[in-house]
Amino acid sequence: LPAAARLVSVHPNPFNPQTTVAFTLDREQAVAIAVHDVRGRQVRRLLNTTLSGGDHAISWNGRDEAGRELPSGVYMVRLKAGEHMQARKMMLVR
Repeated sequence: LPAAARLVSVHPNPFNPQTTVAFTLDREQAVAIAVHDVRGRQVRRLLNTTLSGGDHAISWNGRDEAGRELPSGVYMVRLKAGEHMQARKMMLVR
């Protein structure tokens, strides 16, 4: 297991219509993954649960909480696991 929780990859990136966020956890813990626009506003919560240590992945289809397609642009995916937080850029191209 890794020394800390971390985002491993966002693939494909750029993407259309879907991308997969891969991450790994060093132990069982509460995990929240959210997508934010360039202004920092949360547009979609992908995950908010407790997961076991190890490798995990979750997909995002480029839609907001209401299911509407978001426009092309740069978005940030943010992983929060325990005290650890990490973010990565991803680009949606319609």
